Amino acid sequence: MSEQPMIRLVDLHKSYAGTPVLRGVDLEVARGEVICLIGASGSGKSTLLRCVNHLEAPDAGFVEIDGELIGYRPAGGHRLRALPEGRIRRQRADVGMVFQSFNLFPNLTALENIVEAPISVRGLSRAEAAERAGELLAQVGLAGREHSYPRQLSGGQQQRVAIARALAMRPKVMLFDEPTSALDPELVAEVLQTIQTLAGRGMTMLIVTHELAFARDIADRVAFVDEGRILELGPPESVLTAPRHARTHAFLGRLTTKEPR
Repeated sequence: MSEQPMIRLVDLHKSYAGTPVLRGVDLEVARGEVICLIGASGSGKSTLLRCVNHLEAPDAGFVEIDGELIGYRPAGGHRLRALPEGRIRRQRADVGMVFQSFNLFPNLTALENIVEAPISVRGLSRAEAAERAGELLAQVGLAGREHSYPRQLSGGQQQRVAIARALAMRPKVMLFDEPTSALDPELVAEVLQTIQTLAGRGMTMLIVTHELAFARDIADRVAFVDEGRILELGPPESVLTAPRHARTHAFLGRLTTKEPR
């Protein structure tokens, strides 16, 4: 890619208790590009996302966001030195992340769930943060629900609040880790539509998903992750319709034989 990638992963390795989870992942995501990560449970997709925003520190390799090294600074030669936690938190503010579970504070309203981080991290006034939160709730189709508590919202609505909360930090990139897996089937479409709207606005996104039809519609490229490696990467019509690798073909075959959601 001639232009500097928005996300760059170089030779990323991560193990837990001696078991390799990521085995040398290289990936570049262009500015405004959407890449969907597919693969079996335990293949390393979620760990890859957590390394991008340094919720997990890689054992080897590194991540750059918009040309900035995440979690480390150069220390001469090929060595890296860990940044202080406060600096990492500020970097993490540029990387919005939406998890499988909504992780909303149950004692706070939708608006209150959104305003706290921009105030504490970005230094916005409460009035500025509240105005921004109201705008974002409207964007995700929840105008008028500012004062609703999570228990008063459906799962799909809660997930859309979580998306608005991530967007309130004005991130450079968005990461989605199976954002519909905790939802009832009838609520999936509203969340996917919200993500699709973000794609249309040019947001750079990495999305872990099992929704193949959604990946086909939204992704610029699809990456098949297998045993900690990106085994196949290409346009959706190529990877999902005519995969080159036998393991990709077998994985897709297993998915298509399951009952549709």
